[in-house]
Amino acid sequence: MTIARSPVAVTATLVAVLAAGLVASGCAGATGSGAAMPLTPISRYSLQVEPGLDRIALAVHDTGLSAPQRAALVDLAARFSASGADHIRVEAPSGDDPVSGEAAWGARTALEQAGVPGSRIQVAAYIAPDPRAPVLAGFETITARVPSCAGQHGDMGGRLSNESSIGLGCAITANMAAQIADPRDIVAPRAMTPSDSARAAVIFDNYRGGQPTSAPQDTLVGGRIARAVE
Repeated sequence: MTIARSPVAVTATLVAVLAAGLVASGCAGATGSGAAMPLTPISRYSLQVEPGLDRIALAVHDTGLSAPQRAALVDLAARFSASGADHIRVEAPSGDDPVSGEAAWGARTALEQAGVPGSRIQVAAYIAPDPRAPVLAGFETITARVPSCAGQHGDMGGRLSNESSIGLGCAITANMAAQIADPRDIVAPRAMTPSDSARAAVIFDNYRGGQPTSAPQDTLVGGRIARAVE
């Protein structure tokens, strides 16, 4: 049996079909390969590092290194040991002044006495207009770049796009950059220490034998602290 449909019903059906098609095409265009993906806080702000230089200048004296210069070299050696840098470099001014050369080698000796291995100390010359120019001692550093979030603000009102606000994620990245002890961890992770194979063997043996694999807990963990607080 054929049911006759009114023109109004047919028109409503066509409108619904066309609307669904437009919605589907709009969704396809938004997720298509040619559409730009919205930035996320992770992609907009990321931890980055900047190269730097920790270096001191030592005036050349005929009497050799002074007490303040030796103290400065000791402090430099301590910063070098904590930085994780590969080597420390001592540079003397180019020329034929023997006093400048002696000052450079004296700085090397002072660094070795401060605990820096001799294999990690380099002595070189740099071009200077004065043969009595200062002796330079230092090493390359890496610092975490802290973004300036003061100027990263935007409209926090409603929006029809999926994009996050401009400043979202800036404060988190700035706090992480300011708190990281060794910025070299941003560039590459540290080498892990080898696992304790002997301890792992004991755990596996206990597991195979049906014995507890964890260390015995302290009696305070059993709830005595909670009962004492009551």
